[in-house]
Amino acid sequence: MNRTIAIPEGPFEPTWASLCTYQVPRWYQDAKFGIFIHWGVYAVPAFGNEWYPRNMYQRGRPEYQHHLATYGPHDRFGYKDFIPMFKAERFDPDEWAGLFRQAGAKFVVPVAEHHDGFAMYDCSFSRWNAREMGPKRDVIGELADAVRRQWLILGLSSHRAEHWWFMDGGMQFPSDVQDPRYADFYGPAQPRGTQPHEAYLDDWLARTCELVDKYQPQLVWFDWWIEEPAFEPYLRRFAAYYYNRGAQWGRGVVINYKHNAFPAQAAVYDIERGQLTDIRIPFWQTDTSISKNSWGYVEDQDYKTATDIVHDLCDIVSKNGALLLNIGPRADGTIPEPEVEILRAIGRWLALNGEAIYGTRPWTVFGEGPTEIVAGSFADTKRSAFTPRDVRFTTKDNVLYAILLGWPEEGRACLRSLGSDLKLYRQEIASVQMLGVGEPLPWQRAGDGLYVQMPLQPPCEHAVVLKIMPRA
Repeated sequence: MNRTIAIPEGPFEPTWASLCTYQVPRWYQDAKFGIFIHWGVYAVPAFGNEWYPRNMYQRGRPEYQHHLATYGPHDRFGYKDFIPMFKAERFDPDEWAGLFRQAGAKFVVPVAEHHDGFAMYDCSFSRWNAREMGPKRDVIGELADAVRRQWLILGLSSHRAEHWWFMDGGMQFPSDVQDPRYADFYGPAQPRGTQPHEAYLDDWLARTCELVDKYQPQLVWFDWWIEEPAFEPYLRRFAAYYYNRGAQWGRGVVINYKHNAFPAQAAVYDIERGQLTDIRIPFWQTDTSISKNSWGYVEDQDYKTATDIVHDLCDIVSKNGALLLNIGPRADGTIPEPEVEILRAIGRWLALNGEAIYGTRPWTVFGEGPTEIVAGSFADTKRSAFTPRDVRFTTKDNVLYAILLGWPEEGRACLRSLGSDLKLYRQEIASVQMLGVGEPLPWQRAGDGLYVQMPLQPPCEHAVVLKIMPRA
C-alpha cells in the first residue's frame, strides 16, 4: 500500500470500526438536491454516450463503426486526437454556477476525472489534463471558485478506478492504445476481469488525495468499480485521510459509494439511475441524468421532463434521500438549451415549494398512492407516471407536508394516511394551507382520511404542497 500518503491527524483511523463512527453532516441531509456534471473530451464526438472512448475501440459496437467512418482507422486517429478539439471556448463557470443556483441546487459535483483518464483539473500526476491540454484551463478550480461565489457546496467525482480496463479494446487490433508514446494516457488497458496492481492503486490514492487537498470538496463521489477487493485497504486509507481533512477544515464531508464498496455506516450509499421503495435510515442518494440515454453530451439526447424529475425528487426526499441530477455540457462549454429550461423549471418549483424539501426529514410513512417504484439501479425510467392519488410526505419543525404529485380532478384531495382510524398522525390539525396560495383551505378529517378542498387552480406546475399545521 502507498506509504507516502500520510493520514492527517484526526478522529479517524483506516479501520472499518473507526470509519463506521462517521456521521453524515447536516448540510447534506438538509440540501437534498445537487447538480452532477459529466463534461470531458467525450463531448467532442458527441456520439453514443460518455463511454465513447471505450466503445470506439470495441469491434462490433456502433461507436467503432462510427469512428472508422467519420475519423478513420484507430491507429491514425485515436481518442487522444479529440483533445485538441476540446477547446471549451465558451465555458463560463460563473454562468454555470448562477444557473445551478436558479435551479435550486445546493451542491455541485463536476466529474474531476472520468474513465477515459483525462483529468479536468490541474493534476500533478499526469500531463493529460485540462490545464495543460485541450481547454488549457483548470476547469475544476474555476468551477470551484464560481460555485462557492454562489454559496453552493462543491463536490467532486472520481472515476479513475475504471481506467484500469477502460481502453482494453484497443489492445485487440492496431490502434494508438498500443503506442508506447501514449501509455501514460491510455493506461494499463488490462482485461476487465483482472485486479489492479499496487502501482496503479498507489497512483489512484495519490490522485484522489490530491483532489481533496487542492480543491477541498465537501463531497467525493465514487463510481462502482471501487468495490473490487484490491481497493478495500485503499478505500479505508482514503476515507480516514478525507474525513480527518474535513475535521481539520471544520466542515462536514461526504463519500458516496455504490453497491457494497463501504459499510453502510462509513459513507453514503448511492443508487445509479434508481430509487428505493421505502424510507432508508441512514441517509442515501440517487444519481441520475437529465437525459435517458447518456450522461455526457450527445447530439440525440432523449430528455426527461421537468415533471418527472420533480416527482422523483419528492419521492427520494420522502424516503430520506438526496437527488444528484446530471447535465452534459457541449464541448464548447455551453449547456444545451433543453437542459437549461428543465433546470429553470425545477428551480421555479423549488422557489415556491422548497420548504417542503430543504431541511426536511421523513415522516412515519413516505407516502401513499397506487404508483409503484421499481427498486434498484437503472430503473429510473421503468415506473409509471405518478397520479393525483400519489402523495409524498416530509416533515420539519412539527409541520407535516403532503406533496400531491398531480391535481385532483374532483376538486378535493383525500390523504388516507391522515385518517383518524390509522393513528399515524396523532396531533390535532389547526389548519391546512397550500404553498403558493394565500388563504387556508377548507378541510375535514374522518376515519378514512383527511379531505382537503382544492383552490380553483394550482399555484404551480408539476406538484402542489399541502402544509398541515398542528394545533399548539
